[in-house]
Amino acid sequence: MSLYDDAVLVLKRYEDQPELRQAYLDHLAAHPDGMWKACHAGHITASALVVDPEHGRVLLTLHRKLRMWLQMGGHCEPGDTSLAAAALREAVEESGVAGLTLLPGGPVRLDRHPIPPPCHVHFDVQYAVLAPPGAVQAISDESLDLRWFAYDEVADVADESVVRLLQATRARL
Repeated sequence: MSLYDDAVLVLKRYEDQPELRQAYLDHLAAHPDGMWKACHAGHITASALVVDPEHGRVLLTLHRKLRMWLQMGGHCEPGDTSLAAAALREAVEESGVAGLTLLPGGPVRLDRHPIPPPCHVHFDVQYAVLAPPGAVQAISDESLDLRWFAYDEVADVADESVVRLLQATRARL
């Protein structure tokens, strides 16, 4: 199955946010290249919130270009076999944490947001991943900083999209 086919299947199975979900599906139907950064009309991205439920905290990255505290994530790559695999790959690459596992149940949320040109729009499919006990992070080239934040600190440092992702993740936990 291609990554495009996986994305369509994942989105069709996703039961929340019906209007936004349909916008994602309509975008993919209109743009066969909508999985890739080269699609300047907008493209699917995959992200993951790194969660340590035992300690009630999340790992956020201070994004190098956007200079915002965000979940890990980014563009799909040709080697990605699924959206879930892309989100997990991004989480491991950007956090440096080995042994991350996807929270069962598929995507936690969808978040469509504008991005400075040339990308224009990201149709982000957001997952959550669980950190193993004793997780140790390592800053990647894409981050200015990585930091663990208690659940109740996230609203003070991150934007509403991250807060909503954390709320949805906690509801699923």
